[in-house]
Amino acid sequence: MNHILSPSLLAADFARLGEEIHALERAGVDWLHLDVMDGCFVPSLSFGMPLIASLRKQTSLFFDTHLMIREPERYLEAFAEAGADLITVHAETVTHLDRTLRAIKKLGLKAGVALNPATPLSVLDWVLPEADLVLLMTVNPGFGGQKYIPYCDEKIRALRAIADRRGLPLDIQVDGGITLENAERVLKAGANILVAGSAVFGRDTEGQALAFRKILNREEEI
Repeated sequence: MNHILSPSLLAADFARLGEEIHALERAGVDWLHLDVMDGCFVPSLSFGMPLIASLRKQTSLFFDTHLMIREPERYLEAFAEAGADLITVHAETVTHLDRTLRAIKKLGLKAGVALNPATPLSVLDWVLPEADLVLLMTVNPGFGGQKYIPYCDEKIRALRAIADRRGLPLDIQVDGGITLENAERVLKAGANILVAGSAVFGRDTEGQALAFRKILNREEEI
């Protein structure tokens, strides 16, 4: 299973987006995490389709699009047209989760389900085979720079055990409070895709991304 770093664009310097993305590319990063926030499901507002479409013209990075919005099913085609490669929706915002995952796949994209820290894994019982990825939030979503919630270690382990027991090649992504100091612990719990924002951007973007990739590569070799 591939171990992947997906830096969160939300923490980048928006005055230097092109430079920031090129720094990631030089570091060998393949994914870019795009947090779309509506100010309703989460307190913050971020960006939408126009910015994603503009970025798509500048890079071939895999666009890992995380919709922290209500009624995301209304916008799936628009995000696909903007250049998303994967669309992740929150189980807490979707009335018909099975239908929404199938709709994402019908667009030719990978489909993900996100769960807030307090949302139980049981909501995935009947849709897990439809998901390419499950995103476990390890902070309460809406703001960057929060600290990782410790009980999420056990949630990651439990989800990996479920996927293994059911023979599902599931990608488990974690988002929130991920740093160079706790990355190895999260990977050992069973995650294989790390979202990191302020721990990558804001200083030496290329160097920080390389440091994360070193940890990921080491875990992949074990």
